[in-house]
Amino acid sequence: MRYVSIIWLLLCFSFARAQEIESVYDFSLLRQNDDIKIIQKDSKTFYEDLKSLKLGKNITLGFGGSYRFQTETFINEQFSNEEDQNDIWFLNRLQLHSHFKIDNKFELFAELNSSLIYSKEELAPVDRDELSFNQLFARYYFNKNLNLLVGRQNMRLGSGRLIDVREGPNVRLSFDMLQVEYKNENTNIKVFYAVPLQLEEGIFDNDALNVEQESLVALYWSQNWTKETGTDFYVLYKEEKNKTWNSGTADDNRMSIGLRHYGNWKNFTYNNEFVYQIGRFGDQNIRAWTASFNIEHPFSLLGENGIVGLKTEAISGDTNNADNGLNTFDGLYPRGAYFGRVARFGPSNLIDFHPYINTQFGDFSLSLDYVAFWRFSKQDGVYSPPLILEYPSINEERFIGHQIGTITGFEVNEFFALEFESNVIFPDGFLEESDLNDTLFHAVITAEFKF
Repeated sequence: MRYVSIIWLLLCFSFARAQEIESVYDFSLLRQNDDIKIIQKDSKTFYEDLKSLKLGKNITLGFGGSYRFQTETFINEQFSNEEDQNDIWFLNRLQLHSHFKIDNKFELFAELNSSLIYSKEELAPVDRDELSFNQLFARYYFNKNLNLLVGRQNMRLGSGRLIDVREGPNVRLSFDMLQVEYKNENTNIKVFYAVPLQLEEGIFDNDALNVEQESLVALYWSQNWTKETGTDFYVLYKEEKNKTWNSGTADDNRMSIGLRHYGNWKNFTYNNEFVYQIGRFGDQNIRAWTASFNIEHPFSLLGENGIVGLKTEAISGDTNNADNGLNTFDGLYPRGAYFGRVARFGPSNLIDFHPYINTQFGDFSLSLDYVAFWRFSKQDGVYSPPLILEYPSINEERFIGHQIGTITGFEVNEFFALEFESNVIFPDGFLEESDLNDTLFHAVITAEFKF
């Protein structure tokens, strides 16, 4: 299989060097934010040189990347054993990047992506992209607080409920954009104009800057008031052509006004968010909203640290297909794995109740969660994570089903990690009355190497 020999060499390299490297490598989800601390010593390894090549007094060039292999399987993927049962498929994602910096004034970041998939018959746009620039941007710093970015980048804003990297699927979400950012110790304000990348399967053939299809203008302000608490306030304006909701297909132009409050109180961690949307869908007025609440509390199990948490949210759906209003909430650009890698339901017309437990045993981690799903409005359908109408409203049932999921992880070292995720969804009410009544099983094994 493609990449196998390369990855084998990289894995051998990581295991051989894991005990020798004295420097600190904190690999970020967005690799331009890696925290790399090279400890000065008499002789550095080839790898340490690769992370920070000195090209001049204040000029550096660094290289890195990652490889992710996944094998994924579904049984009754569409809640029906009459559908074709595509047993198993294999996903490969290779990303290589370079990071050029001149003092604290300028940086150029380039990241190539190759995402391939085998054995899957019906491909989604996020499954395959043979070769493309996942990120390619230049940033100029006017001073330590103000900078300008031009180019293509991945984004995660706040908790990632509305704009996220889309790490779950094989291909990440990229934006071509112009951004001005102000930041200091407690404040971060971003203003940008962005166009999401339209994906194709081939080599450097993605449809960039397709402003006729979709665009986003945003103001995002994050403020830390104390060491314990902070808020995000944002205004996002999105224009999208030919959007399909349960009430029909039309141009969707909407503004999202949001407030997120997060922090610590006594021994609890909280992260709450409210968003209200206004705008026009064809000749209909948009009035939609969502409220999300998340609270966590630490606990100790067998002497190890753990977290017990609860998430719950209400996400509005359309209440009347015949009136001149649309109440379906648009989740914009949410996580592809919004409720786990199983990714059956997305953030529109939904109520969910989601308790979970996360714990750590040395290098092993274990997560267990349960989610119950309802339709917010019985007049609206159920949507997939890309906000495509997956299950139209054809009955009056509200309850959708139960989902139970587990994730077991093992961190071999700072470069290499393994993970096994499994999910079971028991259809109920709405799905059963839609003749979708077979239990869905899902599993995915992930091996990821970062360097």
